[in-house]
Amino acid sequence: MSTLRKPIVVVGSVTMDLVTRTPQIPRVGQTLIRTGFHTTPGGKGANQSVAASRLGYPVAMVAKVGDDPYGTALRKNLAEAGVQTDGVEQVAGSSGIAAIFLADSSENSIVVVPGANGNMDRATVDAHAAIVRSAGMVLCQLEIPMDTLSYTLAVCAEGGVPVMLDPAPAAALPDAVWKQITWFTPNETEAAFYLGDGANTEESASAMLERGIGGVVLKRGSEGAYVAIPGKGAWVPPFAVQALDTVAAGDCFNGAFAVALLEGRDPWHAARFANAAAAICVTRRGAQAAMPTRAELDAFIAARG
Repeated sequence: MSTLRKPIVVVGSVTMDLVTRTPQIPRVGQTLIRTGFHTTPGGKGANQSVAASRLGYPVAMVAKVGDDPYGTALRKNLAEAGVQTDGVEQVAGSSGIAAIFLADSSENSIVVVPGANGNMDRATVDAHAAIVRSAGMVLCQLEIPMDTLSYTLAVCAEGGVPVMLDPAPAAALPDAVWKQITWFTPNETEAAFYLGDGANTEESASAMLERGIGGVVLKRGSEGAYVAIPGKGAWVPPFAVQALDTVAAGDCFNGAFAVALLEGRDPWHAARFANAAAAICVTRRGAQAAMPTRAELDAFIAARG
């Protein structure tokens, strides 16, 4: 890793995605004939790690995978993407699995089996505390136990390390956590979980800021993103593309947003950079395989303005 830039450190999940393509998301009791199936490395934590690393930024990950064939493949895939894997432990048992139904419309439905991700605990964070404290920013999600997340944020707060939390899948957060979050990045469904339906975007952002977090990015897919800090909020427009697969678009956004912030962009230019990365991502199949390189992203932005 570069000695000149503090790395992005992701404390989160690693899974193998089992992707089934179907004409539509199956309803309860419905049987569909699939149109395709493949396996691909995923997990929100791993996706964000690869997204940032492929943009040329130093990234390290703290995570757990199983001692099954999936675990070996997942750890190897992270290393090949340039992610520092000293903090990725291979433990007895199953790796995390995500069963994904991907409709022809690009809508998706996901069921996650935590596997080794469920064994992430305080001892895991303590074992790799030096990596966590070395970070320019720590990225977290909600696919590891809540107690481990809370402990990670406390360690970061003590060390003065900023944290970006992607609240997915949405779950109730301990009160103490809110003031330890530097950036909170929910999508529309997740924002509604924390605030209820009915609030408009600006009201939602203001309500979240009142809980003590540093900044909010409300991810709205094809509508762009609304970025707010105390005293200022503004929409950042999207890039129009033909979407093929939206599975990891939010993770791609988070990884790119973190890179842009640590490279010195203001939050709104950082979100524009991240919107471009996500736009490229949704034009490709897969999760980590869809993440753009820095050269691809720079060319896309240069062509689109």
